[in-house]
Amino acid sequence: MTRIDALRRLLPCLSPATTTSSSTISPNKKRLSTSLINDLDDDPNTNQDQDRNSQESTTTTDLETTISASARPSRSMVIGTIFGQRKGHVWFCIQHDRLSTKPSLLLELSIPTHQLVQEMRCGIVRIALECDLSELSSCPLHSVPIWNMYCNGRKIGFATKRKANHHNRQMLKTMKSTTVGAGVIPAGFVLSGSEEIMYMRANYEHAIANADSESFHLVNPDDCAGQELSVFLMRSR
Repeated sequence: MTRIDALRRLLPCLSPATTTSSSTISPNKKRLSTSLINDLDDDPNTNQDQDRNSQESTTTTDLETTISASARPSRSMVIGTIFGQRKGHVWFCIQHDRLSTKPSLLLELSIPTHQLVQEMRCGIVRIALECDLSELSSCPLHSVPIWNMYCNGRKIGFATKRKANHHNRQMLKTMKSTTVGAGVIPAGFVLSGSEEIMYMRANYEHAIANADSESFHLVNPDDCAGQELSVFLMRSR
């Protein structure tokens, strides 16, 4: 089993190729719909980077249990993009309009790209972001500057709210014709000298429980079983 076998559940359900106009990507450029699986397997260093102690605890925290039990009365659909440089860390972007280069939420996560791919091997990824109610009680969730971050029940660092910079906006502009899919944007394509960027874009259900709790849940296309991925934002008491 390869490190990214979990992605095979999702990728067959996604559009196998994203047709992009020539004004966005020239014919001699690598297509955005290139298989993420193949590109990951091409990196000989990824195996070493992704080795993990098999005895590591997978105990679910009380935070995750609380979030899972929360009611979600308000729901809507948004576009979610997870992206990051192969040897960098992960970003999570939410858009209401894929043609806009101004995301409604942009978070920089401390988890390395290769580690998130490894977490996806099990088919279920739950990222929980928690902040302290006593310190940020009056701040809207999407304006919280920094979060404690948990992935599948383990604390792994922090998430930071960011404003889209020129590089982010150019990447979103490059991907504007991609609705659902996963792949790699070639090095130097977004900006001169930029590294290649791995991405996975899909529709997400945005569920709001109350002013202190909301979540984003990946929706697999055509009701096809695949990757289960959710991101929770929660202000704890």
